[in-house]
Amino acid sequence: MAYIGKTPTIGNFQVCDAISVVNGQAAYTMQVGSVNVSPESANHMLVSLNGILQKPGSSYTVSGSTITFASNLVTGDVIDFIQILGNVLDLGVPSDSTVSLAKLTATGTKSSSTFLRGDNTFATPTVGLNLIKTVTASGASSVEFIDGTSDVVFDSTYKQYILKAINFTASANSNSYLRFRIGGSFATSNYYRTLFIQRTSAAVTQSSTATDNSNGIYTSYNYVGQTPSAHEGEFIINNPSSTSIYKSVYFNIWGANQEGTQKVMQNHGSAYYSSDSSSAATGVGLFLNTGTISGTFSLYGVTT
Repeated sequence: MAYIGKTPTIGNFQVCDAISVVNGQAAYTMQVGSVNVSPESANHMLVSLNGILQKPGSSYTVSGSTITFASNLVTGDVIDFIQILGNVLDLGVPSDSTVSLAKLTATGTKSSSTFLRGDNTFATPTVGLNLIKTVTASGASSVEFIDGTSDVVFDSTYKQYILKAINFTASANSNSYLRFRIGGSFATSNYYRTLFIQRTSAAVTQSSTATDNSNGIYTSYNYVGQTPSAHEGEFIINNPSSTSIYKSVYFNIWGANQEGTQKVMQNHGSAYYSSDSSSAATGVGLFLNTGTISGTFSLYGVTT
């Protein structure tokens, strides 16, 4: 809306800086934070002089940032406060941290995986990694991400998911496995088929798909020794919600390993669950054959 003259100040409630009375002076400059302020009119103010509220227009007038009292003030008079109300017919500027999502008129689904666009709609990002959930484990029996549990999304929203592991450690010498959740539980039947190459400073070992594994997809060996090993890792999970193809994953694990001369370890490979291609996977988890898990684990959805 256009205005002739000064644009109204709306709903900006301010208390002016303290003003020292000068004997024999009626006019004073109003400031907030040492900056001159100009009320809409004398009627948009509350003025207290010597503990008494003053009547606008007769006890004082306003011109710009100057307030002029009807008579000169004298030594001993006290301007208790001057509050500027702004244009009280309008809402004005809300206070910080007072507007919730429920107050927005935006359309679309509000969630941790969407964002608010400039056209006032919530949308899913079209490109990039979208953080779904981070779990910090300390002595946990497993780390699990289950669709619909604790704000986890693991469904057809994304065709690809990435699980990242940081400072992944175990409490005992153990093998770590990745499992899919299918039919309401994490599958442990002999249908996990894995092909990987394990490299250490001592040797290179290649494994084939000849032997299925009921523990899950073998990803690394965690050796504790005198100094615990710390692993980092990334698991790329493709089409977990498909009901026509097998659930597959590519993984890359690296880090320290203190077993004998094997000081550095890297495992990378791919695997799939061959038992059931007609049921969607509703979760993914990391498990050990013995001991407990610690570390930080984050699940991302990939959009392209």
